[in-house]
Amino acid sequence: MIEAPDIQVPHIAIAAFTGLVSGFLVSFPVGPINLTIINEGARRGFKWALLIGAGATLMETIYCALAFMGFASFFTHKTVKAAFELISFLLMLIIGFQFLRARAVQEHNAIEDRIEEKLHPHSAFMVGFVRVLGNPGVLLLWITLTATFVAHDWVGAVYAEKFICIGGVCVGTGLWFLLLSYIVSRGHGKISSKTLLLMEHLSGACLLLIALILGIRLVMHLEQALLVK
Repeated sequence: MIEAPDIQVPHIAIAAFTGLVSGFLVSFPVGPINLTIINEGARRGFKWALLIGAGATLMETIYCALAFMGFASFFTHKTVKAAFELISFLLMLIIGFQFLRARAVQEHNAIEDRIEEKLHPHSAFMVGFVRVLGNPGVLLLWITLTATFVAHDWVGAVYAEKFICIGGVCVGTGLWFLLLSYIVSRGHGKISSKTLLLMEHLSGACLLLIALILGIRLVMHLEQALLVK
């Protein structure tokens, strides 16, 4: 009997895929930047909405890079790594349920409003850039996600894998904003609030699915630890 060859997926490919998927999913929940693209795309067209998305993509990528370079390396220690596997599972569970239970879409936050007042962005690109810059929750989310990637060995500690993951995040985020800009510029009027809320709920369902995968992984690790003892 001929055995099937053991195919090993290169770590660099896993890192790229992780970045691509996370970049797309993180951008999906409806918040200030998506609402801006929806409103401006319906009013001023595809190019304007796309430039807003480009500015948002750049700032999102910068936040991801800051999280990787400043915090993720802390989670390579074995004990911290194991503890954060549990923490990341709980965080994904909490955020997922929070999105699922949402009753309305948040349009602004106080920090974002203050930064916009000071910087007065006029171009579409800078509007997108400043909107993400003024949302510190994005940086906190990327700190959580990048630490999760490292803790679960989806992205290695070497810089090459981190950079390829950051590149994947940039592409995934850009793809979402490109798709959103195209849809709203071709539509008539604004997307209904009911549709926006549905998108938020779908984001919550995706996060709960990720939490389920992390939970299964935790159970498998616990089972292996018990067998060793």
